[in-house]
Amino acid sequence: MSDPNSLDPSELRRRALSRWDNEGGALAPVPHGTHADVPNMTNTELVQLRVRVITLENLMIAVLAEGSDRQVQVAREMAEYISPRPGFTQHPLTTQAADHMTDLVDRAVHFRTIQPQ
Repeated sequence: MSDPNSLDPSELRRRALSRWDNEGGALAPVPHGTHADVPNMTNTELVQLRVRVITLENLMIAVLAEGSDRQVQVAREMAEYISPRPGFTQHPLTTQAADHMTDLVDRAVHFRTIQPQ
């Protein structure tokens, strides 16, 4: 296996995204059957998780709004890349994730066009 530090950033991105469908981008596969040992989340934990996701989405919008045109373009390319490819089964969560990424980029571009008062 190649040293990750010696790889081109586009190759690292391609490798990470190629794991999206079956591992969620994880670096190592999760052993079969380990999910059964994870306890259900409480309502409080779910609410906190929702708050954190909203926070991260808004931070990403802020970062992309101030980022370069290339960064916005790469974000759009990533959304297109995780969309189901020809010959592959369309998984609803993958499709939703790609649509949501595009929506976040569009919201960031909107903030780029707002002029300060």
